[in-house]
Amino acid sequence: MDTVNQEKDASHSVKTDRQFRTQVGVVGAGPAGLVLALLLQQAGIACIVLDRQTREYVETRARAGFLEHRIVEFLRRNGFSKGLDLRGVQHTTCEFRLEGRQYIVPYGDMAGCAHTVYPQQFVVSDLIELFIARGGTILFSHPVVKIEGLEDDKAVIHCHAQNNIDHSPVVKQVECDFIAGCDGFHGIARASIPPDRFSAVTRQYGIGWLALLAEVPSSTERVIYALHESGFAGQMPRTPQVTRFYLECSPQDKESDWPEERIWHELRKRMAVNSNDGDRSGNDELVPGKLIERRVLDMRSVVTETMQYGNLFLAGDAAHIITPVGAKGMNLAIADSEFLAEAFITYYREGDGTHLSKYTETRLPHVWQTIEFSDWMLRLIHNLDESGSRTFSDRLRRARLERLCGQGDYANTFAANYVGK
Repeated sequence: MDTVNQEKDASHSVKTDRQFRTQVGVVGAGPAGLVLALLLQQAGIACIVLDRQTREYVETRARAGFLEHRIVEFLRRNGFSKGLDLRGVQHTTCEFRLEGRQYIVPYGDMAGCAHTVYPQQFVVSDLIELFIARGGTILFSHPVVKIEGLEDDKAVIHCHAQNNIDHSPVVKQVECDFIAGCDGFHGIARASIPPDRFSAVTRQYGIGWLALLAEVPSSTERVIYALHESGFAGQMPRTPQVTRFYLECSPQDKESDWPEERIWHELRKRMAVNSNDGDRSGNDELVPGKLIERRVLDMRSVVTETMQYGNLFLAGDAAHIITPVGAKGMNLAIADSEFLAEAFITYYREGDGTHLSKYTETRLPHVWQTIEFSDWMLRLIHNLDESGSRTFSDRLRRARLERLCGQGDYANTFAANYVGK
């Protein structure tokens, strides 16, 4: 390595001309990568974060919005919660609708804790600001094009530095002890594991969701899951001015198949409530507004059953894809990083690599438990009865909803899993 003009930055990484030498290279500036980087930074472990996108892009990319109780407490314990404490909104109730009837589930009362609604892009923006303020380095507009040395003592991340719009230093390669692959399912970290060294377990549900963001206030203060003969519809508050909607569709649909008039018609139809039924207090009128996002999601779950290879460790979507049902994706990613950070800290402080070596076997049971809950809930809100008996399927779903609204182990188990107690 060229040692000209070496200097040490605030995260203790050694910089040279267009090269970095650090302890942990983090690929991906999403929730998983940023939480991991902050935890390492707090522990005095040198790290650097790279992302292919600009800072503006990653700070405005709308994705998830529900933070589990356990994840909120984790962020607070570590001093990462300033923004969500100021702007997050607690939720303790959700609502299911079937055949025009409302089934209101007070899961917060059952579990004794709440969700916090705080959009993922706000979480990311807060974490970026905090990491940089504490002296950390994030190389935006630096797509990783190759990773080498995964079975050697040192790994090398090769970058293709693009424009300098974010005023980041232009870096061509990063040499490090370990790499944390937090760059998503299609990122280079996952693709760098030899195909014969991992397996991916996949479930395709044959269902699509049209995911929408609209500049309208939510018609209710709680999440709505509407189960309709035309397909599922969902409403999830994000901010006082923005609401997330979902419409079940074919996974082969294109955004252009769904003009605005059709979208609002289907939302009204599928979310309709009988006028003489349920809790009609407050504003329950669905008001159309400007659509600021429209994309089709293919409902699938994928678990990569090797979350590590040599000195590469996968976290978040790079290791597993989970459907949006139950809002577990961002929470699962942060939980991965929490454990991975503890394993790195133990290694560097005590010279003990046991936790790192057992990363996959420790995390996979929790990943599968979360996937199981998402799968159960997906089957609750969609009619997947292959026999074709919609009446039978709807009666089963009604029975399940009535149990969720009651008291007992069934409802309490749902509440604990849903809120992330």
